[in-house]
Amino acid sequence: MAANVATANNGVNDNFRAPRGKLPDVATRPYHHGNLREELLDRALDTVRDRGVAALSLREVARDAGVSHAAPRRHFPDRQALLDGLAQRGFERLRTTLEAAAGDGRGPYAARLERVAQAYVAFAVRDAALLELMFAAKKLDPDGPLHEAAEQAFAVMLELLAEGRVDGELAGAVDDAVAVLFPLLHGLASLAGAGMLETDDLDATVATALRGALTGLRPR
Repeated sequence: MAANVATANNGVNDNFRAPRGKLPDVATRPYHHGNLREELLDRALDTVRDRGVAALSLREVARDAGVSHAAPRRHFPDRQALLDGLAQRGFERLRTTLEAAAGDGRGPYAARLERVAQAYVAFAVRDAALLELMFAAKKLDPDGPLHEAAEQAFAVMLELLAEGRVDGELAGAVDDAVAVLFPLLHGLASLAGAGMLETDDLDATVATALRGALTGLRPR
């Protein structure tokens, strides 16, 4: 009988013997989302779009993502880190949007500049609260990755303006064109966001305003 029990115990021990090698660290196991950081940023963007930046909290974002309230701290130690991450991704999205509008550099210069201007205004209208956050966060991070993302986003427009100056499409310095065009585009976005411009025909409005601005910027 004792021998049988011993044999049975040996079988149990064999079946449940600890695996060789280092056990996986629980903290390094992937979340069921696959990429929790991106999921949290998606949920944060939803909140900003629906209720504004003031409504954003780590606990609520965690709940919306379906994870524990402590889980986001692996990626965002505090609320400001979440805001910075959202702003940085906003600049990355803006860069991608403007690059797609600029295309491969072919076609008439005015048409390419028009597409980029329209894309910028559309972004500013669709994500007005996010854009405000992006600019505010950029001021707080003058040398970090967020600032770098902002520089890369606006480089698309600046390079296009520099090209226009070299090719004789624009007169004066690039800074002069920036001083005219950026307030114009932000003004149009603000008016559209306030319901003072018809958004259904916003591209046409941007094109008309841009043509007027370019008339004053072209060499005489």
